[in-house]
Amino acid sequence: MRISSELPLSLAMRFSQRMGKRPIKTILQIDSIDDPLMNRLWNSILEDFFYKISDVSYDSDSNRSIIGKVIWKEFYGLRIDLMPAFNSGRIYFNGILEYIEDWFFNKAEWDEIYDFIEFLSKIDKKSLHIGFVEECNRELKKEVSGYRIVDETVVQITSEEEIQSIEEALYNTDIFKSVNEHLNTALSLLADRQSPDYRNSIKESISAVEALCKIITKDEKSTLGKALAIIEKQHKLHGSLKEAYSKIYGYASDADGIRHSMLEDGIPIDFEDAKFMLVSCSAFINYLKSKLKL
Repeated sequence: MRISSELPLSLAMRFSQRMGKRPIKTILQIDSIDDPLMNRLWNSILEDFFYKISDVSYDSDSNRSIIGKVIWKEFYGLRIDLMPAFNSGRIYFNGILEYIEDWFFNKAEWDEIYDFIEFLSKIDKKSLHIGFVEECNRELKKEVSGYRIVDETVVQITSEEEIQSIEEALYNTDIFKSVNEHLNTALSLLADRQSPDYRNSIKESISAVEALCKIITKDEKSTLGKALAIIEKQHKLHGSLKEAYSKIYGYASDADGIRHSMLEDGIPIDFEDAKFMLVSCSAFINYLKSKLKL
């Protein structure tokens, strides 16, 4: 029996997470790289970059060694006469790889690691075409990184302001307990590394807005649309804002959670959709709290 190298070992939440012994990461990594992300990036560098480069060589340096020399000279800016080599003068690729590994895990800052990922992405896109960018993006997404590779460039997909907006909306007081519960659930569903649930993350984000509106109107049975209409009249909420969030509520809510019609246009619900909704709802919650001086 041949065992596949792609066993489904990360599809469900782990026991330790279900029992609350190890918290699920709930904040996007935008100014750091934790150990699990470091390891995934390193594995991708090996499996999806270096190991995919043909290493057949007889009378000259191997393809891996040639790429290693480019990295040595152009990324690190090091002297070629100090580059690891055999007595024959041929490049010793494993020596270069050992240097990269030591730098990666022991010396590099988090932003320098993204510099290196970007450098490899440019080599892949311009010369190799071995799919490194696509595979590396999958690893970044799995570990809830705040960055992705777009074309050949590492770009930030989540700003400091967005994180601050979510954190501000999550400010914990007894009166906003129901709001916080929905926001925390939305954030956990979005950032769950084992089994993210983007559809219900969107539902929870909207439910957080609805919970706040019920608090404001002192009507636990009110729907978001009715509550917003009351807030519009009593607190001079701009009609366009009321209309926008009423429509979003209709888009996101139903007896079964997210409406199936959301997928009729063929566009699946993804991380970006759920993140946008979480940030937008957090901002609206902060706006209502500030306007109504709650």
